[in-house]
Amino acid sequence: YSLNEYLKNTFGEKVYKISLDGGMTCPNRDGKIDTRGCIFCSRGGSGEFSADRNHSITEQIREAKERIGRKTDCKKFIAYFQPFTNTYAPVEYLEKIFTEAIEPDEIVALSVATRPDCLPDKTVNLLSRLNKIKPVWVELGLQTIHEQTAEKIRRGYDLSVFDKAVKDCKAAGLYTVVHMIIGLPGETAEMAAQTADYIGKSGADGIKLQLLHVLRGTDMAEQYAAGEFEVMSMEEY
Repeated sequence: YSLNEYLKNTFGEKVYKISLDGGMTCPNRDGKIDTRGCIFCSRGGSGEFSADRNHSITEQIREAKERIGRKTDCKKFIAYFQPFTNTYAPVEYLEKIFTEAIEPDEIVALSVATRPDCLPDKTVNLLSRLNKIKPVWVELGLQTIHEQTAEKIRRGYDLSVFDKAVKDCKAAGLYTVVHMIIGLPGETAEMAAQTADYIGKSGADGIKLQLLHVLRGTDMAEQYAAGEFEVMSMEEY
């Protein structure tokens, strides 16, 4: 059941995600857990397609709609907070930017990408309140269930933390999407299938399957250049 089909069935037409930057960082970068980030994450927090964080959320939405309008006449959008960890801030600040994001009529849902270890009760309660206004999705960056790989990519939390985050989000009535990466260094196709199977049984509503993407300027790019691992061929993928 593809996302595109789900959106058309739910909202009656094609819906585009608008990538927004809430100006946050990550506990894996500010020293709380580490200062280097995950080895695959870019300096922009994997938000290369986001709007300018120096602009207000309203301005970011307007600019994104103008860009999208050059190639499609889409009328409905999802406000997607993508770069870094988008619940890693005081709940008062989160309420301000998330409320601003869902205010326009053409924004039909709020999607928040975050880490499972950055969902305190106050934040979950906030998202639950907003969910009564417009649908709220929480997108959790799991990437893999395998602890050896998690250590290698410097994920910074245990699998039990992910389990609790899904449980808490579902108890709060939030739509939960889980990100996994296919082709992580040292992982076999069987290991990727095990991660997908685990997510499928976790209670999550959706899964985002991502092919490993090696970005310049990351530690992973240095490892790739040194021949420490190979990426998948198109046929393998």
